[in-house]
Amino acid sequence: MDPGKQASIELFVKAGSNGVSLGNCPFSQRLFMVLWLKGVVFDVTTVDMKKKPGVLKDLAPGAQPPFLLYDGEVKTDTNKIEEFLENTLCPPAYPCLAAKNPESNTAGVNIFAKFSAYIKNSNPQANEALEAGLVKALKSLDNYLGAPLPSEIDADSKDDDVSTRPFLDGAELTLADCNLLPKLHIVKVVSLKYRNFTIPESLKNVWRYLNAAYAKEQFCDTCPSDEEINIAYASVAKALH
Repeated sequence: MDPGKQASIELFVKAGSNGVSLGNCPFSQRLFMVLWLKGVVFDVTTVDMKKKPGVLKDLAPGAQPPFLLYDGEVKTDTNKIEEFLENTLCPPAYPCLAAKNPESNTAGVNIFAKFSAYIKNSNPQANEALEAGLVKALKSLDNYLGAPLPSEIDADSKDDDVSTRPFLDGAELTLADCNLLPKLHIVKVVSLKYRNFTIPESLKNVWRYLNAAYAKEQFCDTCPSDEEINIAYASVAKALH
């Protein structure tokens, strides 16, 4: 390929309930964010899974979205796609999106599992303990976001024992955020709808993080609607009885 010519890139993501709009899929949103942050030109195609579209059979038989078509080559594993994009679309032409602090990659890592157990539970007697488990996981994320990174401690700051950074690894979105934010948003939306649970206001760092994300088009414009997220969980969330 001509070094001056950009690759042809098409991202296939899960479609929503109407078969056209963005569906609930944190993995799809993760890759959508990565491509946007890389600053490349790319196409996004939503795949209506209810219709078992020919594009799946032709391009990626047996695969589920998201998958990527990069200069005619199909890539199907989310982690491998992310790694491929980071290695291929690299400096100096494209930004490096990897977190500088390894801990940023694991911050909040167990939140989605705690949320899943909480939302799938139908036993009222277990609800309180499962909710406490989710809050504990969110508190751990809050602590990480509130603790200064090494780069912040080194800075000439009056108060370097508290961090006010907007994102996991600093002032900019990284791969760590592309992984966590779509899931954290689902936790917020679904817990409110099906459990009347709101992320506690006391977790100020988590709320700062979410609000910083909502101010970024790379997150907002790749996000499915709250309605789509709730539709996706209608059969997953169990009523307490």
